[in-house]
Amino acid sequence: MDAGAGRWSGIITGPRTGRMRDRRGRGRRGPSALPGPLSPRGIASQRTPREHFDAVVRSILTALEPAFGAEPDPIEVIVEEAPRLPPEWSDVVPASVVTEHGGTTRVVVFRLPIVQRCRTQHDLEDMTWAVILEQLGSVWQVDPDDLDPR
Repeated sequence: MDAGAGRWSGIITGPRTGRMRDRRGRGRRGPSALPGPLSPRGIASQRTPREHFDAVVRSILTALEPAFGAEPDPIEVIVEEAPRLPPEWSDVVPASVVTEHGGTTRVVVFRLPIVQRCRTQHDLEDMTWAVILEQLGSVWQVDPDDLDPR
């Protein structure tokens, strides 16, 4: 045995044993996440919670597209992090509100109050559906169950 090589001499082949760790919570890094011939824009390693909630709201609005086409007045659905409440607020934090802005009705959905009330992904989707259907039903004066395409 060569004196300079010590106990670490030899050839190591094959994949690493054990599982890959994400020590700092930044998601996947390196060649699997970089752009390549099969994924020119790269692979999104992980969605942020905000992006995930936006995707849930976007899928709900896509499913409700026929209802929006039937109504003559424009409605905007906006996602905000949390409502601004006065310091003396003691009621339950609202999940959404309806406002008027320049002749356009806006349904503002608050992400954090909804996410904090849910335990699972299924609960999050159901509650988001319920909040959006309730607000649209109040704006259009229709029963929310009549709007639900599910």
